[in-house]
Amino acid sequence: MTAVGWLQITVFALALLLITKPLGIFLWHVMEGKPQFLSKILGPVEQLTYKLFGVDAQEEMNWLRYGQALLAFSCVSTLFTYAILRIQGLLPFNPMHFSMADAPSWSTQVTPDLAFNTAMSFATNTNWQAYSGESTMSYLSQMLGLAFHNWISAAVGFAVAAVLIRGFSRQNTAGLGNFWADISRFSLYVLFPAGILYSLFLVWQGVPQSFDAYKVATTLEGVSQWIPLGPIASQEWIKMLGINGGGFLNANSSHPFENPTPLTNFVQMVSIFALPAALTYTFGKSVGDTRQGWVLLSVMLILCLAGTALCYSAEAIGNPNFDRLGVETSSKVLGDSGGNQEGKELRFGLANSALFADVTTAASCGAVNSMHDSFTPVSGLVLLLNMQLGEIIFGGVGSGLYGMLIYAVLTVFIAGLMVGRTPEYLCKKIEKKEVKLAMLFLLVSAFSILALTAISTCCDLPAKGFLNPQGAPWNNINNSGPHGLSEILYAFSSATGNNGSAFAGISVNTPFYNTLLAVAMFAGRFLMIIPVLVMAGSLASKKLVPATSGTFPTNTWLFVVLLTGVILIVGALTFFPVLTLGPIVEQFLMHEGRLF
Repeated sequence: MTAVGWLQITVFALALLLITKPLGIFLWHVMEGKPQFLSKILGPVEQLTYKLFGVDAQEEMNWLRYGQALLAFSCVSTLFTYAILRIQGLLPFNPMHFSMADAPSWSTQVTPDLAFNTAMSFATNTNWQAYSGESTMSYLSQMLGLAFHNWISAAVGFAVAAVLIRGFSRQNTAGLGNFWADISRFSLYVLFPAGILYSLFLVWQGVPQSFDAYKVATTLEGVSQWIPLGPIASQEWIKMLGINGGGFLNANSSHPFENPTPLTNFVQMVSIFALPAALTYTFGKSVGDTRQGWVLLSVMLILCLAGTALCYSAEAIGNPNFDRLGVETSSKVLGDSGGNQEGKELRFGLANSALFADVTTAASCGAVNSMHDSFTPVSGLVLLLNMQLGEIIFGGVGSGLYGMLIYAVLTVFIAGLMVGRTPEYLCKKIEKKEVKLAMLFLLVSAFSILALTAISTCCDLPAKGFLNPQGAPWNNINNSGPHGLSEILYAFSSATGNNGSAFAGISVNTPFYNTLLAVAMFAGRFLMIIPVLVMAGSLASKKLVPATSGTFPTNTWLFVVLLTGVILIVGALTFFPVLTLGPIVEQFLMHEGRLF
């Protein structure tokens, strides 16, 4: 660890705090359909969009109609992407002829199970990639299928958060807004202008944006090597700002074409957290008490910085077995302070690698600038827990906020039991229905992660059957022992948390894993959205209850501590047993000289 490393982490946190309020105010104007500085330019486009598609933006939907529109939209867009991936060989913008008879020998076919997994992955904002982008997807598939879903899945997350915010801010009504208006406004006023500016910034920094075919270069050893190109910048910005994470290239943000400079690395990390952080202020402004938003942001920031500190410390300490064997690590050769440099870009160093890893798993973003499989067991524990808590430490666009609000509802219920009062949150009584919905939200995530991990580690499929040509699922992992379990656990934690990053030591492009992970992604997105919409409808129908001297305050540091404690206790009770069998036991075995 170095002072410069801690300074970089501090600057990141300060930059995030500086943009939270102004961006949060802007998102509030967008959510409420109020005039802002882009209205004069883009307002006519918004009205024309409604007219073309026959949308009445003023029509209010109840939670059921809103949910039906959301699910129908997501279903149709998923089928749209699936079709593109299956017929990409017949479509234009495919200079490398992927999925065609004359495709390069190193390319990968988009099989039905891989297309299903990928379409579900991008529709759920997960961006889990069981393929290598530069050897599988045409430019059209990347742009029209994948980048398009990066865009609209972020808009859907924002819409769900807007619904829950209205549930708390409105009273005696069934109206929760209009789904079509919500996704249109977010796409038009937030993503569209941000995409233009962000893409130009990336191109300026050296990220390619081209439709040329791949180039062939001759290495110093005289070997021919393909240099992938493509419209990378136009996908890179939305994968970060939309908190998707799917890389145009297999190496993702560790590749110099996706993340060429320290400045792009810093901006990418800040942009991952930008919208989730801003939405906390939007929430506080909507309910008439901005301190409520700062409380939620404080909890997110405390958990994030604690995870970053633990991860950075563990990576700086490194693997003690290198010292025992007298191995000179690359960091020592370069005169650095030592540490675990395996799987990391030396141009980013330990601090930026640890911070990026914590940021991308705390948010539901699968972008990586280092290989998580090479992290020490303690760091792997942090990354796993970030996702298993429900991606609420900032989380995805919208999903981080509504996940944190679910925990807030559970926290005031527990606080109410402590003081013997009916729990209230933001002048709304939290009753049996809301508590049941909150628990359902949490149980869906836990069941998906733990049950599917158990199936993958315990089931005995017929050897080399249709679902798994390699035989039993555990034949797909490259490491044995607790690390092998961590690889499987990480895969389903990432899929259910709609994260998309991977330990990368597991081969998942088989019908078995493509199907099971798609189920996890569906559950982690849509089966968790439904309880949120129902809770929003229930809250909006309630009347506001005036606060009294006996009301438990939820805008103080006491509530910050209580909410943080509930999050950690619920996560520990749910996942501690399996984490004990994975990274925790691996940490002890590492100090005994056993590696996996």
